[in-house]
Amino acid sequence: MSLDPSLSIKALAALAAVVLLAVAALRALRAATGTGKPGGQRRLALQEVLPLDPKRRLLLVRCDGRDLLLLTGGAGDVSLGWLPAPGDAA
Repeated sequence: MSLDPSLSIKALAALAAVVLLAVAALRALRAATGTGKPGGQRRLALQEVLPLDPKRRLLLVRCDGRDLLLLTGGAGDVSLGWLPAPGDAA
């Protein structure tokens, strides 16, 4: 029983196509979730979470180097405002 050389070439081509599709899917997933950003620099980060009661939380979010205070979990989520930078006068 001998294998046809064209069958081997087709099998290798199919394997290469599957590998290329997997790589493309991984890149698309990274682009969609933001984890593949060059340099690992992210614009948005959750700094702290303070539970106020079983339902509501106070969130400190950093966006582009500025801090934002959010209240979540009540009837509606509320932006309490941007906090002044540590060097700014109040």
